[in-house]
Amino acid sequence: MHRSVPRSPSSDPFGARASLRTGQRELTIYRLDRAGVPDLSRLPMTVKVLLENVLRHAGRGAVTEPDVRTLAAWRPAGSSDAEVPFMPARVLLQDFTGVPAVVDLAAMRDAMADLGGDPARINPLVPADLVIDHSVQVDRFRTMDAFSFNVDREYERNGERYQLLRWAQTAFSDLRVVPPGTGIVHQVNLEFLARVVQVRGDGDGEVAFPDTLVGTDSHTTMINGLGVLGYGVGGIEAEAVLLGQPLYQPLPRVVGIRLTGSLPLGSTATDLVLVVTEMLRKQGVVGSFVEFAGDGLSDLTVADRATIANMSPEFGATATLFPVDDETLAYLRLTGRDDDLVTLVEAYTKEQGLWREPGAAPDFDVSVELDLSGVEPSLAGPRRPQDRVLLSDMKSSFRSAFPAGLHEHGDGPAAAAEAGEAEEEAHESVVEAASEESFPASDAPAFAQSVDEIASEAAADAAHAAASGQLAEMHPQDHYRAVEIEVGGSRHKLRTGSVVIAAITSCTNTSNPTVMVGAGLLARNALERGLAVHPAVKTSLAPGSRVVTEYLGAAGLMEPLEALGFGLVGYGCTTCIGNSGPLDESVAAAVEEHELVVAAVLSGNRNFEGRIHPLARASYLASPPLVVAFALAGRVDIDLSTEPLGSGRDGLPVFLSELWPGAEEIKRTIGEAVSPELFRRTYASVFQGDDRWRALPVPQGDRYAWDPESAYVARPPFFEGLTAEPAPVRDIRGARVLAMLGDSVTTDHISPAGSIPAWSPAGQWLQEQGVGPLEFNSYGARRGHHEVMMRGTFGNIRLRNALTDKEGPYT
Repeated sequence: MHRSVPRSPSSDPFGARASLRTGQRELTIYRLDRAGVPDLSRLPMTVKVLLENVLRHAGRGAVTEPDVRTLAAWRPAGSSDAEVPFMPARVLLQDFTGVPAVVDLAAMRDAMADLGGDPARINPLVPADLVIDHSVQVDRFRTMDAFSFNVDREYERNGERYQLLRWAQTAFSDLRVVPPGTGIVHQVNLEFLARVVQVRGDGDGEVAFPDTLVGTDSHTTMINGLGVLGYGVGGIEAEAVLLGQPLYQPLPRVVGIRLTGSLPLGSTATDLVLVVTEMLRKQGVVGSFVEFAGDGLSDLTVADRATIANMSPEFGATATLFPVDDETLAYLRLTGRDDDLVTLVEAYTKEQGLWREPGAAPDFDVSVELDLSGVEPSLAGPRRPQDRVLLSDMKSSFRSAFPAGLHEHGDGPAAAAEAGEAEEEAHESVVEAASEESFPASDAPAFAQSVDEIASEAAADAAHAAASGQLAEMHPQDHYRAVEIEVGGSRHKLRTGSVVIAAITSCTNTSNPTVMVGAGLLARNALERGLAVHPAVKTSLAPGSRVVTEYLGAAGLMEPLEALGFGLVGYGCTTCIGNSGPLDESVAAAVEEHELVVAAVLSGNRNFEGRIHPLARASYLASPPLVVAFALAGRVDIDLSTEPLGSGRDGLPVFLSELWPGAEEIKRTIGEAVSPELFRRTYASVFQGDDRWRALPVPQGDRYAWDPESAYVARPPFFEGLTAEPAPVRDIRGARVLAMLGDSVTTDHISPAGSIPAWSPAGQWLQEQGVGPLEFNSYGARRGHHEVMMRGTFGNIRLRNALTDKEGPYT
């Protein structure tokens, strides 16, 4: 039995402090029903979590009683412009964005020592976890040693950065580091770090409260699938939270999605998130919180929900929260969390009105209905996550976006120039004036018309031409001109529409056993029919945690995946963030020489042009089973609902519908292969790392020993000349405008994380330091050095500055 027992307040202006008994354990909570809300059941869960946050901190530090009253007075479609503070329970970092934060903390220690203070006093005041996942690249693939080779190369490139993080791991309290080769930050957070309900001492007992966080990666939102409110912020905001400062945000606008029905056979959570992304981009949710409700939630596992929450940045929301319910408890048990935690989560959320009750109908600013039974197999592309394409429309969509002849040439410079001009004109005819509501938060400027709209118009034109006798029916292989290449000692054909990258990657989908097991079973079925993957396709498997390869191995599914080329290449972001590595030299040469529009198909969350690979002009997001399917087909201009993937060893055509595993087989396989013990065993030594990590030389002492020769890590100048009393703020005079930018300027434009061009200011500086272009690594990897970061600011080659006619980092 769980009940609240009043107890004496300390700093508790609303008398909200009370006791919660769970079995033999007594904890302190801050009761939401003491905050003055007329009907707590009408508040969205998002608002309740934020309300508990200010209620618990009221009267201490920056949080005041009026802040509580402001949130308690929340109403849908309210017009208040008030801001409220938010004190997250923890901070989540990855290595690209976490290294600069650690560098700043180390520099603060130096400044403290310079002022005569104790440098060891500089520590995070809020617990932080840093997961190293952004640096591994797919240098080697389709070999048994690919994983080991890629990790070795990762350490060769990033050893200096990793030494800094090894030092930070021991020098700072409340900072934990998950070493390389372990997993992707958001999947590790979902499977291990997140608690749903936190318990911490406050000097007057143990306090239970909702787990909340901010992270330095936009896809921090994934954790909302577990019922934990979290979202991405900039590095400065994250450092402010680490140092005990609140984040201030407007009263939340909450968009509710009420789910009905259930997913039909053959549709996956990936298909669902692409529907949600398309729908909410049209709805307009930038700056809003999205929250799911409705009876259809019972059909979605936490892994399904996490896939949707992960892509919040792609549909523009700050976060996408799912309520805590029986599925949450089932996931906590499955992933090996302690029974005491599961008991606490149930008791606390039910006591505080944070548990999803049947038929609950919170008030939202805007409500949207979605029937799960209407979700169909889909992909998104070729350039934006919101451009959903039905599986059956892939052929017409691709061929409309990239007409035959427009992108294919190789008959001399004049032909190339003419084709390039024609393509530019075609693009300019549909380019829109960028607006905040038109793109995902991370996307580069794209097109006014969706791919579906372009396809529809092109289909109408084609029908008219056919009626006029101007269009002949073509065999699929004849639609685009093919060129011959040599791969692996044999001759093969490559053409516009060919798949050159097929990657099972990203925490978006590898955190979901249903689609991962589905991919493995489909691979098994394909092998049994005698299918194989074209050798020009760069295939890879890079899951977000070691648990995935453990259960795939236990189910006997790693072997068929490896046989098709989907062997393990790393546990990290890899292809999803553009670390796809080089293509085969003959493939790359043919693409460049003939300007073929080749494609990447990946189970990731972003796909704007050039992100996945500079030579992959088209990129499609898809579920892991569909990644395998398109790798087998070898091209994206194909209707897999009616056309075969290829011919089996018996010479007969093999269709996707014949290979697609049934829901019961997937469920049975998961039940046999995925267990709590597997998660406990995998995460038992998560902070220890492998021999490479433990062998790194670790600088000793409270202050970091800066290497003046390093081009990766340097002491920043921010604290030079710092005095104990801050100097007065002075006006900036004589400043000049360097850039005038439109909307949809993203972090990828402001501080790119990708490759460093040799001609760029950062590339020139590195060469002056004796670093050759082959050793540049990436902007993201060198963010620990302010000289590179400064020169990389607005360094995106696709930046459009209204002060100049040039595209790129010009002014």
